[in-house]
Amino acid sequence: MDLHNTSFDSVSPCEYADALPREQFMHYGIKPLWGGMPRIAGPAFTVKCELGDHLMLHAAIYRASPGDIIVVEADDEFAVAGGNVCAIAQSRGIKGFVVDGVIRDLAETRENGFPVFARGVVPKPGAKKCISPLNEPITCGGVVVNAGDIIVADEEGIAVIPKAQALEAFVIAQKRAHKDASMSLEQWQAEHSEKVESILTKLGFSK
Repeated sequence: MDLHNTSFDSVSPCEYADALPREQFMHYGIKPLWGGMPRIAGPAFTVKCELGDHLMLHAAIYRASPGDIIVVEADDEFAVAGGNVCAIAQSRGIKGFVVDGVIRDLAETRENGFPVFARGVVPKPGAKKCISPLNEPITCGGVVVNAGDIIVADEEGIAVIPKAQALEAFVIAQKRAHKDASMSLEQWQAEHSEKVESILTKLGFSK
């Protein structure tokens, strides 16, 4: 098993919760911008956009590799991308955007089926005046993201899996997913009820 041949998107972020601390999950304010968005997973290509500016995201769509997820630290006052930028990224094989900020032209992006997780939409775009290094550590949704970290994002949330821990986290998450899938609701309830009652008893709850 290696990073390039591991189907990280076969497991929900909920299962990765067994393998990662809370601080590896982005704030819930960064969410899918259109309904029915598929789960995406891939290595992070990190971008920092300066306040009111979006130049470096526009540079990144020509530098990221197919299969990457572009992860962006920005502000939420100006859109960092629109329909054409999303379409170009999609045509180059980029799996999606995860933006601690906002975009615009949502209808086009939804129609094209390009996954974007962000805080929302704003009509006014940013400027193209400021440069900053690409693939440096950024903060997105309260999580420090390094280039190459594995992102798993869907309607349940966004997991950031440190590259060095990715395979181990996947194995733990996969085991949890298989365990849940192998149990009927009745079996799960019996195990759950026993666990809950045992904890209540230990804590002195007797009603």
